[in-house]
Amino acid sequence: MKRLTFFMVAIMALCLTAIAQKQSSKTLVAYFSATGTTEKAAKVVAEVTGGTLYEIQPAKKYTSADLDSSRSSVEMADAKSRPTLSSKAENLADYDTVYIGFPIWWNLAPRIINTFIESGDFSGKTVILFATSGGSSISNSEKELQKTYSNLKWQKGKLLNGATKEDIKQWTKK
Repeated sequence: MKRLTFFMVAIMALCLTAIAQKQSSKTLVAYFSATGTTEKAAKVVAEVTGGTLYEIQPAKKYTSADLDSSRSSVEMADAKSRPTLSSKAENLADYDTVYIGFPIWWNLAPRIINTFIESGDFSGKTVILFATSGGSSISNSEKELQKTYSNLKWQKGKLLNGATKEDIKQWTKK
């Protein structure tokens, strides 16, 4: 009888520990949005996950002309380009999971996403990408970022074009 009681107490302790860890897990939803499309998706991801929303902002905002050709084209043509951030994410150490959202430019993540990743310590964190796009899939962006930052703990990302709140709930539960 004592063994059974001990066994039951041990199981309960494990369950409570698992619940406490799940509840103490903190999520950051960081996003860059040039036109507002990715921002809308990021807000739903933050709502569904209970995450803290953080906007990745360039020190110099992108104008319509920058997006149409010149600045964005120059940045995307140079793999070493790292646009300056207006500020760094605070308390990154507090988060266990970081969703990073962006529009897909030239079949890649905008270079400011590289700047964001390189500006913080993501070791031990789960990193999950999401994106919006007018025609590209997320696969090449994901592949390139995972290759560049192979030391990070990646989970499968998702293109959220037209995703509903329910779609995002299903995706984030995995």
